[in-house]
Amino acid sequence: MILYNDPHRHNQYYQQEIKQAVNDVLNSSHYILAHHVNCFETEFAQYLQVKHSIGVASGTDALHLSLLALDIGLGDEVIVPSHTAVATVAAIKLVGATPVFVDIDKTFCTLNPRQIHNAITKQTKAIIVVHLYGSPADMQALLNIAQQYQLELIEDCAQATGARYQGQAIGSIGTLGCFSFYPTKTLGGIGDGGAISCNNTELANRIRSLRQYGWDSQHISHEVGLNSRLDELQAAILRVKLRHLDSDNQMRIQLAQNYTQAFTDLPIDIIQVQEGASHVYHLYVIIVPQRDALVKHLKKANIIAGVHYPIPVHKMPAFTASLTHQHLNITEKMAAQVLSLPLYVGLSNTEQTKVINSVREFFTSF
Repeated sequence: MILYNDPHRHNQYYQQEIKQAVNDVLNSSHYILAHHVNCFETEFAQYLQVKHSIGVASGTDALHLSLLALDIGLGDEVIVPSHTAVATVAAIKLVGATPVFVDIDKTFCTLNPRQIHNAITKQTKAIIVVHLYGSPADMQALLNIAQQYQLELIEDCAQATGARYQGQAIGSIGTLGCFSFYPTKTLGGIGDGGAISCNNTELANRIRSLRQYGWDSQHISHEVGLNSRLDELQAAILRVKLRHLDSDNQMRIQLAQNYTQAFTDLPIDIIQVQEGASHVYHLYVIIVPQRDALVKHLKKANIIAGVHYPIPVHKMPAFTASLTHQHLNITEKMAAQVLSLPLYVGLSNTEQTKVINSVREFFTSF
């Protein structure tokens, strides 16, 4: 069976290095916020070319802590896409703020800057931009809007670690960058993990305090914080995989190019990449009106495709009660038509050829 993502296959590439890293932690006497976390935070900050990287327990916590650190809460509004993982929006609700949904661009599937102006009110405090599927959003346009209205710009980089925009690493452009190291991500651990990146030292210090009960160096809480620490095991594993991130992403890019070249004559829309940006293909997503039929066809061939995401967040019961949004026509259209084809480090040429042939067979017989 060919899965749309297979982190086990990816981890096999670096099995010996990972085992050694895990043994280093097991043989130490420090398991929380110790050597490997400190080293990973330094190495990740250097990779992103930012001053600070703070390891946390998950990508969701990275967003939650970022909003807390920016004093965003009850009565505030945060502009956000609905075509995203639910974590992006859940973090807004967790601090008591109101998500204001804005539609995406049909070409890139990321937040449409042209739709944002009409959504801004006196209560708007921030924009969360999602670099969806591994592709950077239009950061220059979003920066201009954030500066014009004096808003914070938070980058949700969960799906795009290693991507770049105009030469800058995503996560180094906005006020804060939020990363997930869930196993399927481009930089994935073997369990949950996350990080926040920034260039503001005062903000970074506050996040470090908030991730651990709001403590100071004497373990005295000056404000209510969370228990959200990247653990030593995950940090040690992430240090190994960070060294291979760029080469891993090159493998993803090559696989994506293979798909794109194979589908040029088919009635399939491919999500485009912003000018000056690099897509790292956390997912390879096509837009197909006959999506559900294609999913069934692939399944018969033991190919499991994914759908990211079938239900927009604004249509989920947890978020409809306080719904604030404009018309989300593109979002709802994409939810019915997007399909993620198998793509991961370790996908063989034979397996990818089988996927390509199965997709082509579907359109030949459709």
